[in-house]
Amino acid sequence: MVNEDLRRELVAMREHDMQVRDELMEAGELGGPYVPRMQEVHVKNAARLRELIAQHGWPAEDIAGKDGAEAAWIITQHSVGEPDFQRNALSLMQMAAAEGGTPAWHAAYLEDRIAMHEGRPQRFGSQWLDDPRDGRIRPWRLADPEHVNALRATVGLKPLPPIPEPGPDLPPERQEEIHQAQLWWEKWLTSKGWPTDR
Repeated sequence: MVNEDLRRELVAMREHDMQVRDELMEAGELGGPYVPRMQEVHVKNAARLRELIAQHGWPAEDIAGKDGAEAAWIITQHSVGEPDFQRNALSLMQMAAAEGGTPAWHAAYLEDRIAMHEGRPQRFGSQWLDDPRDGRIRPWRLADPEHVNALRATVGLKPLPPIPEPGPDLPPERQEEIHQAQLWWEKWLTSKGWPTDR
């Protein structure tokens, strides 16, 4: 039976996250280093989700509803400064998916994000980054490019979108901006306990 209080709280946390993100996007403040206001939301949401997991277990659809389970997944995806929490949540998510309690693609996305932050190739192709050369978004390294779509199908994902062809080079100053933002994130992720050899 769905716990409506749990579902509502998770959905409200997700909506607040998205509201702050939209406000920062509109103000042109995203796309560089972590904005403190956004980080504060992510840290607060992760802390509360840990408490809810301790009380209820992983918020799968049977207790949190479809939207509550998806909110828990999004909150976890955004907890980029907490590697131990993400790894633990991935195990819980995978168990829930094996029992049909949550979509398998939730775990696939989180697995890919953890792999990227650990400097490993991703299996499902869900994590994409801006290419500093031409500014086009492309997937983080793929573990098995030839079979990625078959693997995506096993977790309910559509085939990988077309990867953009190389475009004209960005102006050097814009290339440097993207490069510096990526260096900032690498240093920040290392400071939070992710591996240094990304």
